[in-house]
Amino acid sequence: GTAYCRHCHRQQGSGSGSGSGSGSGSARPEPLEPSLLRFLVCPLSKRPLRYEEATNELINEELGIAYPIIDGIPNMVPEAARRTHKKPPAEGSEQP
Repeated sequence: GTAYCRHCHRQQGSGSGSGSGSGSGSARPEPLEPSLLRFLVCPLSKRPLRYEEATNELINEELGIAYPIIDGIPNMVPEAARRTHKKPPAEGSEQP
C-alpha cells in the first residue's frame, strides 16, 4: 500500500488550484453497472434503490435519501447520503 498523508495534501491545495483540477479526470461521471442494481439495497431500510441517471445517484424514495456514485461505485454509507426531500419536517410544530 502507498502511504497517503491527508494533512500534507490538504495544505498543498489550499486556495491556489482548488477548482482547476476538475477537468483532469473523466468529464462524464462513471455510470453504475446495471447488473449491480439488482443486488443493491439500502443499508438502512433493506429496500431496493432507484438509479437516477441525471444526478448519478441511488435514490431511496421511502427515506428520501440519495447515495452518490463515485467512479461507478455506489457510496452506500448513511453518512454520505444526501436528503432528497425539499421540505424539512419542522412544519408540524403544533401537536394535536
